[in-house]
Amino acid sequence: MAKEKLDRAYPVIPSDRGDDLHNLECADSADLVLFVAGNQFMVMEALLTVFQNQYLDIKRIFYETLPPGLELKQILAGGALFRDNLIDVRPDVYASVSAAAMKQLEQKDLISSEDYFLYLHNRIVLMVPATNPAQINSVQDLARSEVRISQPNPEYEDIAFHIFDMYRQAGGEALVHRIMEEKRAEGTTILTVVHHRETPLRIQKGTVDVGPVWATEMQHAWQTKLPVDLVDPGEGLDQREEINYYICKLKGSGNPENGARFLEFIRSPVAQGIYERYGFVPHFATS
Repeated sequence: MAKEKLDRAYPVIPSDRGDDLHNLECADSADLVLFVAGNQFMVMEALLTVFQNQYLDIKRIFYETLPPGLELKQILAGGALFRDNLIDVRPDVYASVSAAAMKQLEQKDLISSEDYFLYLHNRIVLMVPATNPAQINSVQDLARSEVRISQPNPEYEDIAFHIFDMYRQAGGEALVHRIMEEKRAEGTTILTVVHHRETPLRIQKGTVDVGPVWATEMQHAWQTKLPVDLVDPGEGLDQREEINYYICKLKGSGNPENGARFLEFIRSPVAQGIYERYGFVPHFATS
């Protein structure tokens, strides 16, 4: 990590997102570097504790839990700026909620086709304040003029594209246009950069009425006793059959052997079982 004047375009990590940069002080000397989809932030401590107990020589792990779209930009640019400092470490492992992200890395010759695989699933729900004062009962209610939405930004957050599919299934392109164009112009669709941090905060502050989030984030909110409720779109709309998590190892990283160990671990019943306890839908057997 270096501080310098830069003449190339690096993506910028918001200055208040230090809580998504874990063990940043050892980024340059880590035994393993992981960029994981931000919606996994609640599971990582438990997951890495078990992993490091299996591999005692892996002592220092730097990992990011930023939106995977922002992490992808960071990989492709060769770094990102955080508080005027350049983080230019290449991850050993990158995880996303987008097969397109894997294809893009493959096209840039940063991974090979055999370097990535599907390992996890999730679904979308609507987070609302406790007691649901806006009386939101369905996805279609998000079109109402008075309903303020905390909406993940498609520029950074892969969940946004699954949300668009949910909107299309609920109300066609007209609903997508209403929420993403008309209500943005009206100021009642408010985009996020890191939705799993911003949406619960906005709901607690009363600045929004609803936010589409991963079901796992809803479970985490309840576990941490946030005053929020859930509106379930239902199996026909929650995208549970379409939300696939992919993970890969990157060429030219600093710790390829440790990256391969982590990928082997992530397929294991113990790792898949940890994810399941936090509300994810495993892809591999848990026993």
